[in-house]
Amino acid sequence: MKLIGEDLSPEALVEVVCVSGMTVAEKILAAHAQREEVKPGEFIQANVDFVFGNDISFPIAIEVFNEIGAEKVFNPNRVAIIIDHYYPPKDVTSANNNKALRHFAEKFNLTLIEGEGIEHVLIHEKGFVSPGDLVVGGDSHTTTYGALAAFATGVGSTDLAATIVQGKIWLRVPESVKVILKGKPEKWIMGKDIILYLIGKIGVSGATYNVLEFSGEGLKYLHMDDRFTISNMAVEAGVKAGIFAFDNVTKEYVTNRVNKTYKVYKSDEDANYKREVEIDLSELRPVVALPHSPENTKFVDEIKEKIEINQVVIGSCTNGRYRDLLIASEILEGRKIHPKVRTLIFPGSREVYIEALRNGIIEKLIEAGASIGFQTCGPCFGGNMGILAPGEVTVSTTNRNFLGRMGAKDAKIILASPAVAAASAVCGHLASPEDLE
Repeated sequence: MKLIGEDLSPEALVEVVCVSGMTVAEKILAAHAQREEVKPGEFIQANVDFVFGNDISFPIAIEVFNEIGAEKVFNPNRVAIIIDHYYPPKDVTSANNNKALRHFAEKFNLTLIEGEGIEHVLIHEKGFVSPGDLVVGGDSHTTTYGALAAFATGVGSTDLAATIVQGKIWLRVPESVKVILKGKPEKWIMGKDIILYLIGKIGVSGATYNVLEFSGEGLKYLHMDDRFTISNMAVEAGVKAGIFAFDNVTKEYVTNRVNKTYKVYKSDEDANYKREVEIDLSELRPVVALPHSPENTKFVDEIKEKIEINQVVIGSCTNGRYRDLLIASEILEGRKIHPKVRTLIFPGSREVYIEALRNGIIEKLIEAGASIGFQTCGPCFGGNMGILAPGEVTVSTTNRNFLGRMGAKDAKIILASPAVAAASAVCGHLASPEDLE
């Protein structure tokens, strides 16, 4: 056995595990099922490293927990509740839900995080997930943590309840699709452009119950925030997980965040894949998904129609990280947002917010005319603080643009990167950052 990463703290030594003939996803699942190997299609029962839910999924899980007569969770140190979708609560119902979650967390001595930000930004910031982990969350975008070379997947509230009781989950071993990234992306290309392009290429059902495994020499150009965005939205292609190969970027991120020994799994050269998809990052241009599907993608410069907009949203678990706000501020600095466009910024976490404040990013956004909101999911799922009226159009850095997702059923959502969103806010219509140069 070989140890790498000598520059890591002693608490986070990297143990590299070599098993032949399997993908990284298969290796992680085999290890957690205490088996030498697994094959796609097999059903396994696997031990879970970390499980969590939010203020929408966890209240239902509590009902199931009580119905089955459970009296304890499998390990209080491995279960967390994050209040983020309705923070602050928008009505009495959401306030009561949050109150019940506080009571449950206190009763079973669980980690409860309220008001610090969005689950899929907070969890990796706080080091709850390590490379090689098996993570289960009561939210579809739990796939985010695949950016850390972990197997992370979302489940419904019933499965969430069973997992917090048993610490185990039944899974069918998925097939893997290898996504090979090559080339160096141009200036304004972000993780959002890459994942939207991929979803447009393979479709929203293109990887149903598969693992998207991201690799290739193009990885070295992707910031960790871009990787989180890509793994987060991989679920929009139907995946069970979206996993990045572990590299120096991953190692640098988890250093001083993760305080336990973790295992790095690497796909074997003779591993079997359902298919391979190659993307040349150097050929990408800013991409958007037009209503009403994440697969309805086009390069912005291909859209000849002038699409006027009413709102811009920059934030969410997809694009509420520091670099997202930084890129938006670089575009908005010295410019003014169009007077007919309300622009709402939601930092993904308290850590993101503070860092953006310290570095003058928030000031630049406000001076341009943006409104800064709480560290919350906000309007992404039609919750609050940014609901669309009938007929309105928004350019949003969120993850879904389904009919009625953010308000009125005839409102339109255009998914875009923070760079495209900021440029559109200035122009008053859908625009590329290149239009401002």
